[in-house]
Amino acid sequence: MIRLGAHMSIAGGVDRALERGASIGCDTIQVFLKSNRQWRGKKLTAAETQRFHVQQQATKIAPVFAHACYLINLAAAAGLTRRRSIAAMIDEIQRATQLGVPFIVMHPGAHLGAGERLGLRRVARSLDEVFRATRNSPVKIALETTAGQGSNLGYRFEHLAEIMGSVAAPERVAVCIDTCHLLAAGYDIRTPQGYRETMRKFDRVVGSNHVVGVHLNDSKAPLGSRVDRHAHIGQGHIGLSGFRSVLGDGRWRGLPMVLETPKSDDLHEDVENLRVLRRLSRQKSLPRG
Repeated sequence: MIRLGAHMSIAGGVDRALERGASIGCDTIQVFLKSNRQWRGKKLTAAETQRFHVQQQATKIAPVFAHACYLINLAAAAGLTRRRSIAAMIDEIQRATQLGVPFIVMHPGAHLGAGERLGLRRVARSLDEVFRATRNSPVKIALETTAGQGSNLGYRFEHLAEIMGSVAAPERVAVCIDTCHLLAAGYDIRTPQGYRETMRKFDRVVGSNHVVGVHLNDSKAPLGSRVDRHAHIGQGHIGLSGFRSVLGDGRWRGLPMVLETPKSDDLHEDVENLRVLRRLSRQKSLPRG
């Protein structure tokens, strides 16, 4: 009922991410589809795509979903950055389509001083361009809840709702919840009561039916800090009680839930975090509502 995993490196090929995930017992993984620090990447070959499909069938890891390149800013003003961002997002969707990846998590963008209202309109119009160029693809864009650091949009549920209500193809827009970002943005999910109140607001403003994935990260920064710093599970300001609430919430049953916490090459941190999460998931569920 609960599918747990972690973000995995694609060094050596996208199929290697599946190998790495399987080596530590992941049910699901998140990947970048190319270098996350470059606008463009090498085209995926037919051989690479085939190796990915073979490895996914062998490992039974599903779903594999993606995170968009960090350079992309669909809230940018007309100009080079916006053109590059739209082109890069189109490329991401084409790669995801080739691999059979169902959705790509994307930070809504940063308004860079233009103001939130204008920034949100720019995101919606940019997504319209992306979706027109990829109209035959089933791949969705999952807007990520953000910490609101700097001029980043997406730290209020209302931001996500406004974008989803403004695009011409709302059926291709979904949501990815990030626990660290929720707390940093000011949503108190540390206690069962706080978590319930947060999710009641989320259901009212956005709707939990739009959520396709969850990032499980503790927060190095305190409630409302608007600082995006991930910590290991139970070692930050959310604490074990907060994650027990998330894992016990029936809204997320069957959805992929992945770690984005710091790790070393041997992945021992992921192993420990997954152990903690699985233990918490076996504890008493949180009543919905």
